[in-house]
Amino acid sequence: MNDYDNVSAYGTTRGRASTLSPYLNFDPSYLDTQQPEFIFPEGASRQRGRFELAFSQIGASVMGGATIGGATGLYNGIRQTALAGHTGKLRMTQVLNYTMKQGANVASSLGVIAVMYSGTGVLLSLARGSDDEVNTVASGAITGLLYKSSAGLKTCLKGGAVGLALTSAYCAYTSDRIRNFFK
Repeated sequence: MNDYDNVSAYGTTRGRASTLSPYLNFDPSYLDTQQPEFIFPEGASRQRGRFELAFSQIGASVMGGATIGGATGLYNGIRQTALAGHTGKLRMTQVLNYTMKQGANVASSLGVIAVMYSGTGVLLSLARGSDDEVNTVASGAITGLLYKSSAGLKTCLKGGAVGLALTSAYCAYTSDRIRNFFK
């Protein structure tokens, strides 16, 4: 151990060489870690609202859909080209076509569902003046109804039931208020 190991950023020798950051050249013990890390505007809440969350939800849905659809398309492409007896470049091209087409279809479907869900959630939140589990469940049901509305009344109601069930399960899993109600 040499004399430079005990020198702080200000040139003074300290007994705590392990707290000296070699990358930033300062002693982190000078930082006040009791204060919040982020500055919020006056009167703003400390959590993001529905509108801010909508962008990440839509993006995650599109990316997740592309991943799931691409994996499904890859599997189907390999299976179908093997059954058809394709080999070489023709098989590779067909597998790629299956992968891209299935990935794009699922990504756009999940993206549309996420836009509809986020949009209805934001509108309900603005109309009701609160952001709670009721908005989440209602948004899911409305999204299911709207997404399947062109397929007829029976399918429309099934879509609404699926949306209602999924968002109800999500709220039951994540909401402290609902968990505390059943205890």
